[in-house]
Amino acid sequence: MKQKTLFIASAAGLVLAFVIGALVYKNWQTEQAAQAAKRNQAVLTRFHSPTLGNADAKVHIVEFFDPACGTCAQFYPFVKNLMAINPGKIRLTIRYAPFHQGSDQVVRVLEAARKQGKFWQALEAVISTQALWTRNHVAQVDLVWKPLAGVGLDFDRIRADMNAPEISRAIQQDVADAKTMNVTATPEFFVNGRPMPSFGYEQLKGLVDEELAKAYR
Repeated sequence: MKQKTLFIASAAGLVLAFVIGALVYKNWQTEQAAQAAKRNQAVLTRFHSPTLGNADAKVHIVEFFDPACGTCAQFYPFVKNLMAINPGKIRLTIRYAPFHQGSDQVVRVLEAARKQGKFWQALEAVISTQALWTRNHVAQVDLVWKPLAGVGLDFDRIRADMNAPEISRAIQQDVADAKTMNVTATPEFFVNGRPMPSFGYEQLKGLVDEELAKAYR
């Protein structure tokens, strides 16, 4: 009987030790993830990047984006909807990863439009007409002007500003940061510094919902 009691006590002790160890390990994993997200934020957040939404929003989506990327065009309204159903709680920052041939020139057009205060209007005009100015996944900047006609841009000024040194520097910085973050395809999303666990609409929404729950509980 005494041996049985000792065995049960030993087994209970082992179970308790396992539970405690599992909790400690889970807490360690959580802390490591939080530290990684904080380190990521330093790379993901740059002063030059276009940002949409409430500056005080506690949930920050950073998207590495290629204007010639079809999936980027498909995700854009989804992200805008996430922002619309959570008013004031989410902000979006665009970072460039112009992987498609010729898309760096389209990025230059968008950045030149930003100098005229019409970045988001130009972006939406370009995204919504992507099929008109891409051929076999190659961006053709000479075909972008027609879709932009309704935005009210000064095209002469756009052409003059496209090659401004600050635009070149911004693109170079984004490409370097994309490499640092191991971004190899677009769109790639980070939410409060956290990468998506896998790619998809529901995965992005789940990550956003998690951060909303933490930030606004």
